[in-house]
Amino acid sequence: MKTVKKDYADKSSLEIAKKISQAALDTKAEELFILDVRELSGFTDYFIIMSGRSTRHVQGLAAAIDKEMSSKRMKTSNTEGLDEGLWVLLDFNDVIVHIFYSEVRSFYDLEGLWHDAPRVEVD
Repeated sequence: MKTVKKDYADKSSLEIAKKISQAALDTKAEELFILDVRELSGFTDYFIIMSGRSTRHVQGLAAAIDKEMSSKRMKTSNTEGLDEGLWVLLDFNDVIVHIFYSEVRSFYDLEGLWHDAPRVEVD
C-alpha cells in the first residue's frame, strides 16, 4: 500500500480542503464554498460544496479532484453518484466534497442545512 506523499502527510484538513478547492476551481467549478463543520459534526472537518454546469461537468470536476489527490496518494474512502452526475460525493475523511449539477443544488440546499457553519475563504 502506498503512503501519502511526505509533503502531504502533515497537511491539516484545511490545507487539504484548499488544495481540493483549487483543483476544482482550475476545472471551472462554480459557486464553490468551504464550510467549517468541525464544531457541528463528529464525522468530518470541512465540506466543500460546488456546482457544475452539466452532468458531464460534474463528473469532470470529480475526476479532476480525484486525479489531483491521487497524485498525492490520497484516495477517497467513498465516492457516490458519479454515474448519474447530479450529486457526486467524494469522501476524503476529514474533507467531504459535494459536487452538484447546478439545478439540483438548490433543491438540497446544503448551505441552508449547515447555515451555522462558518465559511472559509478560498485563496
